[in-house]
Amino acid sequence: GAGATQAKDYKATQPLLTTTKTNIGQPLRYPTGQARVVSLIVTLQPGEATGRHKHPVPTYGHILSGEVTVDYGTGGKKVYRRGDTFVEAIDHWHDGRNTGKVPCRILVVFIGATRVPNVVRPK
Repeated sequence: GAGATQAKDYKATQPLLTTTKTNIGQPLRYPTGQARVVSLIVTLQPGEATGRHKHPVPTYGHILSGEVTVDYGTGGKKVYRRGDTFVEAIDHWHDGRNTGKVPCRILVVFIGATRVPNVVRPK
């Protein structure tokens, strides 16, 4: 299960995710170059969308509050709610929209490299 081996190292844990694949089944792969981790909290108001984009790097997401529906096109649609954790699709266009009634807050951690963008938008 999620974090089962790590949980024994600490007295109180809440395992969130252990995976080798993205949320649409792709194997995880890391970019080459100097490693760089960037974390932020994305807030989407009810009805607000992220706009079409993709991530060339592994991207960890954890829903802190609210709900977001992400359209992956050929990868289908997925709904994430408070407490859900996932690794986002890599190099796959998608668009997220807050389909709930309250602001959606997402902890996002990009596990990338210094010369690789975390987010790419259509030109």
